[in-house]
Amino acid sequence: MDILLAALMMIWGNLSGSHSGLTMDQLVQASLNSNKPPEKVVANFPKDVALIPINKQDPQKDAPIVKGIYSTAFSAGGGRFNTLVKLIDDTDLNAMVIDVKDDDGYITFDTGNPELAAFGTTQKYIADIGKVMTTLKEHNIYPIARIVVFKDTVLAKKRPDYSFLNPDGTIWSNKAVGGSSFVNPYKKEVWDYNVAVAKEAIKVGFKEIQFDYVRFPEGFETRENILKYEKDNRTRTDAVSSFVKYAKEQITPLGARVSVDIFGYAASVPAADGIGQDFNKISMNVDVISPMIYPSHYSTGWFDSKVPDAAPYVTINGAMKDTHKKLELIDALKPVVRPWIQDFTASWVKGYIKYGKHEVDEQIRALKDNGVNEFLLWNAGNTFTPGVNYTQ
Repeated sequence: MDILLAALMMIWGNLSGSHSGLTMDQLVQASLNSNKPPEKVVANFPKDVALIPINKQDPQKDAPIVKGIYSTAFSAGGGRFNTLVKLIDDTDLNAMVIDVKDDDGYITFDTGNPELAAFGTTQKYIADIGKVMTTLKEHNIYPIARIVVFKDTVLAKKRPDYSFLNPDGTIWSNKAVGGSSFVNPYKKEVWDYNVAVAKEAIKVGFKEIQFDYVRFPEGFETRENILKYEKDNRTRTDAVSSFVKYAKEQITPLGARVSVDIFGYAASVPAADGIGQDFNKISMNVDVISPMIYPSHYSTGWFDSKVPDAAPYVTINGAMKDTHKKLELIDALKPVVRPWIQDFTASWVKGYIKYGKHEVDEQIRALKDNGVNEFLLWNAGNTFTPGVNYTQ
């Protein structure tokens, strides 16, 4: 009864302001209606009802149209930060994505949270997070906290029971991509650890939590029966999507948005089962989806291009058409589409071209031609191309 009353009071608070004439019967019916997932989405995903959000809300309906850049914690905590702020001041950019938990797994500032500190996973790359947040606010820069979730070598070493182990009991590492280790998406403790980091980021002023590496390691399907790790009867895609749903449920009441970075090709295939990424199951549970549609990440033949990296407009145009088509299945639950685009030269790609103003402009033009006005620029060194037309 207490739970029902609380639910009714919450709905009353949401509805009574604009519908002050609601009767109790109408209020009860509103409660019942709000606890049903959208029928059209259920019809498209009949076996996945548990993953479909109920009464999904964007906590920042007045959020800006985001055009942002990426900053490592080193840049945010060092001299390059002022250069990045000036770039935003001098252009139509308006947002910055900052590493709060980086690719190694380090929490990049002192959260003051004793439970997180006990893990020994903090490196104070950003010595004065308060100063950083104040500067962003003074310059009207929308702050986004990037949290790398399941790729986490630091936590894996601290807590091997959270990770994947070789048959001999040692921590597995992905030698194909630099020897990084992952933690286990089936583990609720891993979920709570990352959500706790997110909550600390919100406390210091971040408006959006962007989760990255929300997946299993590449090629996991070839070693799933070799490695030792805890799992249940959920598929990998359901385990990953369940984390996203849980995280949004925890974060939305705090007023922050939730976004997820996802491989761009995930929108062009039924599902990336090996790594556990299903584009729509993740998208329906976030406020913003950020497909990483770097032309350099598509191989020969994608979108009829011999070298997708050398055809930035064609590649982005094709990726966006696939994205829109995919998202039609989740109807009213569609999130904001805000892709990551390429502001770097992929010299390792055969047939690559040097990326400069024209190539970045072409990507933005392709987005606009597909009705997408938001984007994020990726450059790992945080050096961005001058003179780009961000408005188009």
